Amino acid sequence: MVEFKFDTQLLIEGQNLNEDQINDYITNHFKGDCLLAVGDEELIKIHYHTNEPWLILEYAATLGEIYDVVVENMERQANGLKG
Repeated sequence: MVEFKFDTQLLIEGQNLNEDQINDYITNHFKGDCLLAVGDEELIKIHYHTNEPWLILEYAATLGEIYDVVVENMERQANGLKG
């Protein structure tokens, strides 16, 4: 069994985005692991393992337009099923 069930990935397009601030906010406010928040002031890619992907999506939507959203169930994948 995996501790954090959902692999959550998305892009945020906006203005004055700061990958360090986004990284710190997610780390301090949402339970999970394997965080990547990389990009520049206009585009950030997020990758995060969590049990509450909807919270990451809600937060990201406050920063700009979100797209290319992928939420995969890693527990199902570990059991040989489609995630």
